[in-house]
Amino acid sequence: MHYKFKTKPFAHQLKALEMSWDKKVFAYFMEMGTGKSKVLIDNISMLYDKGHINGVLIVAPKGVYKNWFDSEIPTHMADHVEKTMVLWEATISKTKEKELNNLFKSSDDLHILIMNVESFSTKKGKQFAEKFLSCHKTLMAIDESTTIKNPEAIRTKTILNLGLNVKYKRILTGSPVTKSPLDLFTQCYFLDPWLLDHQSYYSFKTRYAVLKQVNISGRMIHLVVGYRNLGELSDKLKPFSYRVLKDDCLDLPPKTFMKRTIQLSLEQRKVYDQMKKMALAVLNGKMVTTATVLTQLMRLHQITCGHFKSDDGDIQVLKNERLDELLDVLDEVEGKAVIWAHYRYDIEIIVEAIKKRYGDNSVVTYYGDTSTDDRQKAIKLIQNPNSPVRFIVGTPQTGGYGITLTGASTMIYYSNGYDLEKRQQSEARIDRIGQEKPMTYIDIIAEDTVDEKIVNALRKKVDIASKVMGEELKAWI
Repeated sequence: MHYKFKTKPFAHQLKALEMSWDKKVFAYFMEMGTGKSKVLIDNISMLYDKGHINGVLIVAPKGVYKNWFDSEIPTHMADHVEKTMVLWEATISKTKEKELNNLFKSSDDLHILIMNVESFSTKKGKQFAEKFLSCHKTLMAIDESTTIKNPEAIRTKTILNLGLNVKYKRILTGSPVTKSPLDLFTQCYFLDPWLLDHQSYYSFKTRYAVLKQVNISGRMIHLVVGYRNLGELSDKLKPFSYRVLKDDCLDLPPKTFMKRTIQLSLEQRKVYDQMKKMALAVLNGKMVTTATVLTQLMRLHQITCGHFKSDDGDIQVLKNERLDELLDVLDEVEGKAVIWAHYRYDIEIIVEAIKKRYGDNSVVTYYGDTSTDDRQKAIKLIQNPNSPVRFIVGTPQTGGYGITLTGASTMIYYSNGYDLEKRQQSEARIDRIGQEKPMTYIDIIAEDTVDEKIVNALRKKVDIASKVMGEELKAWI
């Protein structure tokens, strides 16, 4: 393929592009870390160059939709493509309204609208998307398309209806089946209602699920107790999809770093701003030590994680998005993963949530409260490919040194401390002899908080505690 790429594609990305670029509909079932975003962006550039499209609507979850605007498209879209790109926001200021109106000005530019999937549950989001689609020859893409797997959800119904009048459509996900093969129905229905030869979710369910009739509280309902005809379903997917795992990609870089962004809740923002004022008041004295500033920094950081200690020592819980974002990430992960968190409270709620979603045997821990015997068992279970344990949750202080966790190739930082050595040592737990897969590191970051600054400093290999002194840290706050 002789296209003037801005960034050179890997072999598997080139294959995906060759299979899909001129197709009306296509599914990129590419594992996290294999670069499916770049494939879509190159596909968009090609269709635009050929005059097939002049508009793009990218729909993505809250945690990743800003990445398309800030990073993915600027990094990968061909330089010769002139574009007008706008990020949708729930609160529309006069400046944002002017930006959005630019999408309807007559020009030869490629018009790109990026929306979070949650906005399709609102009347305002739905109406704006309708207007955009009616004004352009559009490619519509759903990133992490398992977000529309529930056929009863308002956003799913809205997106399916919008897609009926779109010529070019793409779905992207590393895990098309998060819980059951039935997850595929609405994802494929978005592409084309006829792709799977079923117009109804219920006929699809009857064909591919084994159902058992049971009486619950006087009502007869059908429970799914198994699946069937999966070979047939797999054959139906092949003509319009490309599936690739990290194991299949021989030319991937050894490490890929990713970010998942969350917003503070209104409750968090209120407490965060109050703490920020108090911290600055404390630090406005004549003598400011690094230790003093770090204490204030971590108090703010704790709030971004959804909790803080009140004056009486009790932990106060704040409504937040962090745990939901972690579970969304885990739904996309293939195989095993290491999850690091800085606070004991976070470890406990993470483990509880994972057990609820994936089962009691899916997770082990490695932190201060884990006994010596249980720590050794945890390592054996995460290293054993036949073990039901998929996740190990721990703190870098306890689990970040000396142990080998190469049974996993994905590492997620639910939260970070400010110690560079602990960050580097914890990263190395999966980057050791015996690791045969490319590794993916994911940071969950609260936007517009100290959380961002901590992660950016650690990634730049800055030892916050020793290299950044009091006045510099004060500026962070």
